[in-house]
Amino acid sequence: MSQNPNLFLSVGKEVKDEYGHELGKIASFALTPSGKFDAVFVQQGDGRFSRHSVEHLKFDGVEVTLTSRVKSHADVLCDQIPLIWRKDQALKELSDKKKISKEVYEELHSSFDGVLSQLKNEAQGLTEKIDEEIIGCSDEVRNLNYALVHLELEHEIGKIDDQSYQTAFTMIQDNLKRANIKKTDMEQLKSKLANITLGDVIKLAAEESKKAKISESSSDVPELPEPPVVVYVKEIGRTGI
Repeated sequence: MSQNPNLFLSVGKEVKDEYGHELGKIASFALTPSGKFDAVFVQQGDGRFSRHSVEHLKFDGVEVTLTSRVKSHADVLCDQIPLIWRKDQALKELSDKKKISKEVYEELHSSFDGVLSQLKNEAQGLTEKIDEEIIGCSDEVRNLNYALVHLELEHEIGKIDDQSYQTAFTMIQDNLKRANIKKTDMEQLKSKLANITLGDVIKLAAEESKKAKISESSSDVPELPEPPVVVYVKEIGRTGI
């Protein structure tokens, strides 16, 4: 049975998300019959237990980080959609060069087109989840700002001593920083998915494909179309505070 014994040393360690929020402590592991680590059980601050797949955990010495499922899913989609598009374009070029029959082209093109539609639907559904994350971050930032204002007021009139004020101030500022970083990450992720869903990536990739064809005409070495380029566009919406 092959397994990494260092993971067992993580029992009792604090688990944080990518933005530094403490989520709980590792209480146990789940292993497959073959001995492969499958999941971890985390005791949350309220005493309840949650189960997380090992693939969403990053172990770095004493640091244990739970990576975002939303970001992981988005990364997969942003890789797969341009890849399928590129394959479909390469297939068309093979057809244009009479290297494959029309029947084979139509069959495979239909398959690629179906996969692209499915992936774009997934991207749309994920965008809705990202919207929820952005709204949650905006609400958190708003509440923390109110908390900061009330802290300043009570400190100003002498209800809170300097030491307690400084402790609370630092705590609120740290959480504001985390919430704003997460909100920015989610907004950029939404823009990235929007570019793919709306077809901006495909338009840009078409331009790259034209350049590749020009280059190909002056070389004996055949080339596939260049991979699509993703452009990040700042999207203005209701998520602003």
